[in-house]
Amino acid sequence: MKVSYKVPATTANLGPGFDSIGMALPIYNVITIEETVLPSTGIEINVMQDVENSELIELDNIPEDKNNIVYKAVEMLYNLVGQNPSELKINIRSNIPIAKGLGSSASVIVGGLMAANELLGSPADEDALLSIATEAEGHPDNAVPAILGGLVMSSMEDDGSVIYRKLKWPDEWFINVCIPDFELTTNISRSVLPEMVPIRDANFNARRFAMLVHAIDTKDSELMKVALDDRLHQPYREKLIPGFREIKDALKHKNDVLGTVISGAGPALIVISEKNNVEQIRNLIKETWNNLNINSEIKTMQVELEGAKKIN
Repeated sequence: MKVSYKVPATTANLGPGFDSIGMALPIYNVITIEETVLPSTGIEINVMQDVENSELIELDNIPEDKNNIVYKAVEMLYNLVGQNPSELKINIRSNIPIAKGLGSSASVIVGGLMAANELLGSPADEDALLSIATEAEGHPDNAVPAILGGLVMSSMEDDGSVIYRKLKWPDEWFINVCIPDFELTTNISRSVLPEMVPIRDANFNARRFAMLVHAIDTKDSELMKVALDDRLHQPYREKLIPGFREIKDALKHKNDVLGTVISGAGPALIVISEKNNVEQIRNLIKETWNNLNINSEIKTMQVELEGAKKIN
């Protein structure tokens, strides 16, 4: 038996929503898990690259053994039902740029879990899958929208359960995904964050996150321009992303731009624009990065409303 799942990319944080909000994007990985026929075949993992984003995807350092994050997530599910994943072939077709802050790891974790769950006869319900995916990923902001699609606020509770609520993203707000040609691993991006922050910064982010949710819910463009500010992670991470400050400051003066944020751990950026004035945005970003000898790919899209989907 063979099962394949197509899983979207995600962008997390949206400025002040650190580790608590994320949205699905229409870029996809496909994960296929097959039960092998011959005994003692063991675990086989193959990672393949789609042509579309080939210049943005580096596969050399992805483990093809039991250290692979897909296998680890699948193993967690099998262990939950008292089994071991002994005879499996896992194929990962990668189209989401890796180490760019676009949820590539969450995508393959979710795809592996969904496919393995089906192979096992679907013993895990949505709540269990959300919990396992979040535990494997480390936080829910990417994993939850990868499963559910759309824009999702989420929290992992002390007992391992996940609470979430969906928000409707305004159709008239465009998402410009700006992907530079260098990588930034989550571990490095998190290493620059302080273990403690001043109470005034925590308070600032609480206010901004409340504004963010209200701005999205009411389609308030003027409030959105204020709501995307952050003091918990972006001031520390921006030093790892050449050109971010220049791009953000330059786009502040464009009437149709609501804001620029780091996508997840970076280095990809998300520019939210009110009208489809994307050429001006693209030209400014490309010029800024070109001056720093950084090539980039910029894609304009809407939120992917559908999460992980079985395709065979």
